Formats: sequence, structure tokens, C-alpha cells
Amino acid sequence: MTGWKSQIEPDDPCWEGYRSCLEVLDGEAFPDPERLNQLLPPCTSNRNGRPIRFVPATELPGLDYERHIFETGQVSTRENNWHDLFNALVWCRLPELKATMNSLHFEHLQYDREGRRGKLRDALTLLDESGVIVSGSDIGALNALARRDWSSAFVTHRESWGTQLQVLVCGHAILEKLMQPYKAITAHALLIHTPAPHSAEELDQLLGSSLAKRRWLESPAGLSPLPLAGIPGWWASCAQDDVFYLDTAVFRPASPGRPLAPVRRIGTA
Repeated sequence: MTGWKSQIEPDDPCWEGYRSCLEVLDGEAFPDPERLNQLLPPCTSNRNGRPIRFVPATELPGLDYERHIFETGQVSTRENNWHDLFNALVWCRLPELKATMNSLHFEHLQYDREGRRGKLRDALTLLDESGVIVSGSDIGALNALARRDWSSAFVTHRESWGTQLQVLVCGHAILEKLMQPYKAITAHALLIHTPAPHSAEELDQLLGSSLAKRRWLESPAGLSPLPLAGIPGWWASCAQDDVFYLDTAVFRPASPGRPLAPVRRIGTA
């Protein structure tokens, strides 16, 4: 890749699902909102029925970000800004999930107090900024992740990753960090047991519906910490062996007595 894309390593597994968008965004110039709008799936809209469109931030000064998206469909996008570029790419890949999160933000604006979000909006922000979805049929590995039993999740169940487990990055701040990866990058994971396999498009539909109906994110406690370097194949600087996972500065054990995030379930057997 050349130009602005030269800063991305597209073969890294974290870019799975975003490579096609990056390939379409040709040219040396950093993508502008008009170019990003061309990547949106047809008829992408928010839960208020407004078509989603990326608009230069200079045209939308001083707005209430989530309220404006819900009321108009316009997503403020800063010029030459990686953070906002990745936000746009997540909208293109996961429009149902993004629309649901925006709708829930809007519904709960009234509960904000003195400039502070409530617990649900805090959880939504964590998922939106630094979230990943870990889904699949290996319930043992998912439970190990919830317990923060890193050796079991990543070593004992190593063969499940990429086959019985898939990782879907939905946090645009995480994508930005992964441009210059370091071992301690930790995402907030929504753990999903799906007895039947699902494509990213199917999972997007199911997640959008489930978040809206089941209220999975009443607080940040619904998300589980996930050191991304632990995922098999996601760290190439050294062997991902038992010694690797003994680094408690990265792979921290669960705090005694603190509730663990649940493993959710969608789909049918």
C-alpha cells in the first residue's frame, strides 16, 4: 500500500472484514466524507429512519454528537482524521450495531446528570470506542475468557480461534491503536455464544436486535477485558506460549469478589 494506507498492515488479522473497504479506498489522498459515503451499504439508515451520511465536521460545529446522528443521520467526520475514518469504516461494516448503539444513546440522554453519562451510555461508549465481539460455539473458551483464565482460553483452546471462535473488531479507537500495536492493548469484549456459525452480516443483524431488546449493556460490567495480543496469531513478536501468558502486567487475573461479565447467547442450535 502507498500513501495514507502505507501506515496500515492489511494482512494483520485485526483488519479482517475491513480489508475490502481499504482496497476500495484507492488514491493517495486521505478519504473525505463524500468518498466514505460511497462505501455505505445501500439504504443504510439510523433507527429514526434517517439515511446515514458522513459530513465534514466543519459544517457541523458545536453539535450534540449522538443526538444529531439520531435526528438527522449526519455523522460528523473530521478531515484527515484516523479516528473518524475508522468510525466510518465500522458504520460501513456493522450498520445495524452502530444504529442500535446510537438509538440507545439517544433514548438515555435524558438520564445524563451534570455532564456525566449513565452506566448504560458508559458501556455503549466502551463498546463503540474499544469494543470487540468474540463469538462462536466453543463455550469452554468463552467461559475461560470471562474468568480471565488466559492459559485455558488461548492455549488449551488455541485451535478454536479462527474456526469455532471469531473476533470482530467494532471499536474504532482500537483500530486506530492497532496501526501501531503494542502488547498491552486491551479491548472491551462482548462474549457471545452462537451454537450456529454466522457471517459478519448475520452477526451484525443479531447484535443490533439483541442489544435493543435484551439490554445486554446496562453497565460496563457487561463487557470483559481482552488483551488482544493473547489471541492466537495476533502477536508475532515472540512465541505465544505458556510463558507469554504469565505476564500479569498484560494478562491480569480477575479481582477476587468482583463480578465477571456474562457470556451471552444468540441464535439457535
